[in-house]
Amino acid sequence: MEKNKKDNADLSMDKRIKAEDFSVDKSLAEKDITEMEDSAIEQMDTTAPTIPDEEVSRLRAELEEQKDKYIRLVAEFENYKRRTSRERIDLIQTAGKEVITSLLEVLDDCDRAEKQMLETDDAAQVKEGVQLVFNKLRKTLQVQGLKAMESLNTDFDLEKHEAITEIPVEDKSLKGKVVDEIQKGYYLNGKLIRFAKVVIGK
Repeated sequence: MEKNKKDNADLSMDKRIKAEDFSVDKSLAEKDITEMEDSAIEQMDTTAPTIPDEEVSRLRAELEEQKDKYIRLVAEFENYKRRTSRERIDLIQTAGKEVITSLLEVLDDCDRAEKQMLETDDAAQVKEGVQLVFNKLRKTLQVQGLKAMESLNTDFDLEKHEAITEIPVEDKSLKGKVVDEIQKGYYLNGKLIRFAKVVIGK
């Protein structure tokens, strides 16, 4: 009779929990809890053989309740891990979408500028068109949070500068400062994403 009650409890629990979400984990959890249950029963039988049937039934009911909670907890945790893993993959795959979309208009301007260069010999007109493309590119990136680092004539800082070389300077106030910038440094939303490559005065 106790076995039938246990089987019915397991069947009811299986109906409430979606097996497809955590079938493997559910099986492992049931195996662990079954071993714990068997161990507890063996210990109970050897150390307290005179426990009343009512007490045994109560303990079994509590054990079934804890088993149900344990299986649910394992299932919920595994579902959480799978969900966060999918969200992370989706985030990685779409992280650059907004930036790329914002740059499409600049790419269109590049195509028009290229066409203009092929169709005209007016250097001034071509220069003006290309300059407009450059300005639009910079503005678009600024909207996305990109900011150029101001390095010239500032003190050399290991936290944001990479020294390429040192050159002698006549002005003593420029010693230890950035006198030339080989490659700009950049921040993205206030976070440094590229060091500036600079020349230091000595």
